[in-house]
Amino acid sequence: MSAAARLRLARLLVWAGCLAPLVLLGLRTLHGALGANPIEFLERALGDWSLRLLLLSLAMTPLRSFSGWLWPLKLRRTVGLWAYAYICLHVAVYIVFDLNILEPALALAQLAEDLVKRLYITAGFAAWLFLLPLAITSTDGWQRRLGRRWKTLHRLVYPAAALGVLHYVWLVKKDLREPLVYAAILAVLLLWRWPWPKVRSAILRAHSVSPASPRDQTLR
Repeated sequence: MSAAARLRLARLLVWAGCLAPLVLLGLRTLHGALGANPIEFLERALGDWSLRLLLLSLAMTPLRSFSGWLWPLKLRRTVGLWAYAYICLHVAVYIVFDLNILEPALALAQLAEDLVKRLYITAGFAAWLFLLPLAITSTDGWQRRLGRRWKTLHRLVYPAAALGVLHYVWLVKKDLREPLVYAAILAVLLLWRWPWPKVRSAILRAHSVSPASPRDQTLR
């Protein structure tokens, strides 16, 4: 199988894997199998998958460095956009069902109150806002127009991911095991990106993988 064919297959698998949770949620909704609190179930499931995919997109650069494969970097943008799609759905469920969407003035007032009084909503909403310009400028055209500024802008993914984890930690009041697992994964992914050139070069040499080109090292 040629490299182009393998990349097409990998893209197909990524699309299928990212779409599958949404399809399963749709089927559960149609069959009324969302539990006693369907809105909370939907919000939790969409939030979980948005965070998982966001962390997966951040894992693509270390995977490229360790494996020497090029395809993780070519699929990183797709995974990141899917993560943002799930975040938008997560926010949409909150806006439509938790706020009084039929009364826009009341909905805005309730949103403002939640942003002030509920820190987990403040963190989650900030993460969504941080990721919005990244989603808009994710195309090749925007990358060319912004030049070096594109790379700087897309570093917003790091505080956005941190805010997403913080949103989860503050949301869960008792059993913190799952959000702390996400926090640990994020910490490892951020430490990998820390400027430790000697340590990082030694790791790459140990795995017999030459560092990626400047274009491949674009941080996302």
